[in-house]
Amino acid sequence: MKCPVCGDDCVREAREIIDMIPAVFAGCKDCRMTILDKSLPPPKDSYHEACSCGRRSLDDVFAHLYTLLVREGIFTGKEALREVGSPLLHPGYPMVNPPFLLKRSLVLLSRHPDKSVARMIVDEIPEVRGVVRAGKYVPGVTDTSLKKPPRTYALLAGCDVRANVFPTTIGPVVIYQQHSAIHIEFPRGYNPKIRSVEDRIARIKPGWFVDVCCGAGTLGLTGARLGVPHVILNDAWYAAAFWSAYNTRVNSEFFKVDDFKMYTDYASMAKHPVGKEPVLIAETEGAQQIQIFQADLHALHRVIPKEPVLSVIDLFDKSNQANSGRVIRGWMSQVNGEAFIP
Repeated sequence: MKCPVCGDDCVREAREIIDMIPAVFAGCKDCRMTILDKSLPPPKDSYHEACSCGRRSLDDVFAHLYTLLVREGIFTGKEALREVGSPLLHPGYPMVNPPFLLKRSLVLLSRHPDKSVARMIVDEIPEVRGVVRAGKYVPGVTDTSLKKPPRTYALLAGCDVRANVFPTTIGPVVIYQQHSAIHIEFPRGYNPKIRSVEDRIARIKPGWFVDVCCGAGTLGLTGARLGVPHVILNDAWYAAAFWSAYNTRVNSEFFKVDDFKMYTDYASMAKHPVGKEPVLIAETEGAQQIQIFQADLHALHRVIPKEPVLSVIDLFDKSNQANSGRVIRGWMSQVNGEAFIP
């Protein structure tokens, strides 16, 4: 499958990603484990090159990154190793042991490199697939009123598309996203949001399941994985709606579908980044119907059936109980059924 960001074939079907686990980041008998104190600068030129199997420990990769940042004058050599940035592994899944990285298996989120240094990182450090300049904010739409303009991080070099594998009781769901455009969720062995969705679906056995603020599609596609006959995923933010559609296609072998239709592309959606009235982005055909919309959640009720539906509303700031209550009440005034915040 062609990646919509870089154009390469770096997006794989869900089964291929799942089959990589857990061996993808497991070292061979000759791999050398390096454990460094993240609160200190690493020893000068302390990193090791990759093993004959092509893997290298995460701390070796970060020590290599640190050395490059010192060489290019970004670091003085006194900064702590953790200041390099945050590692996002491809694929991401719950891990117990420190990983050994393969080529192009790491997206680096950092506030330090400029474009030229980011290009050097991708060219010189084989494990890095992309470098993203991160900020102290969350990319995408975080305000249900849509009054605050959305923001994104900056992809400086390479490709920042990667997959996370989220366990469910019936089997994993593979979720791709572009990390400069969507907030990050990490897979864990126990995911309370997924469990909440599973419990509600098991209890209610709905004919319709709606993921109102779907992000990259994790909860909505969990509902589809559990066999709900009709599933709707929606987000006002173009990148979230697009990747929900793309992830429906990636995971389609797990659904009772015969065909998948995409009605737009990433570049076209970026021209209209925040949706208002519902626009159908993609849908499936077959025994199971999955539809993906881009819309303001306050307008989505116009495409929701009159029959009872189970709706999950995963708001970004759930700690704001007053706002959460307003959203739930507003939704239930227009939609028949049950709604919950996971």
